[in-house]
Amino acid sequence: MSDENTWDETTRPTLAEPAGTTYAPEQEAVVQHLVDIHDHLRTELTRIHGLLDDVRRGVLTAGAARSEVHAMSLRQNNWTLGAYCQSYCGFVNGHHSLEDASVFPHLRRAEPDVAPVLDRLQDEHLIIHDLLDRVDTALVSLVQTGDDGALDAVEESLRTLGDRLLSHLAYEERELRGPLARHGFY
Repeated sequence: MSDENTWDETTRPTLAEPAGTTYAPEQEAVVQHLVDIHDHLRTELTRIHGLLDDVRRGVLTAGAARSEVHAMSLRQNNWTLGAYCQSYCGFVNGHHSLEDASVFPHLRRAEPDVAPVLDRLQDEHLIIHDLLDRVDTALVSLVQTGDDGALDAVEESLRTLGDRLLSHLAYEERELRGPLARHGFY
């Protein structure tokens, strides 16, 4: 794992949640909703890694992988391997946009002390969006050339995205558990 793939944990603000803090089931359900959305993103990312591995091993052609990707739950009608970000990346972007435009402002108003964490999460959203663009560019190159160098670029850009995104999701879940349980999404 390269430094590009990791966040500097020492620069991530944290919220002090008192030890042993518990929430009512309906409050925990709010938090679980966020985790469920994130779990879906994690599952789709794993599937895409598997498809790229199958292409690398010669088990699937790029066309067959494209058909598999087309069947994924986040697909849109115009999904192609080269236009990968139209769906998965679009879903991630949409999720982050909703948080930035609605959830985060709500939490800022309800609990101003959460602002440093929200600022960091928004900064990470921008970096993740750049990484999504990099994956899309690499995928377009793979579809156009089909060579091993292009496949290597897809795998590296997807690995960087995955490492950063998975860390981001875990950080968000950990730090926003309390504020979301106390104040909900809106």
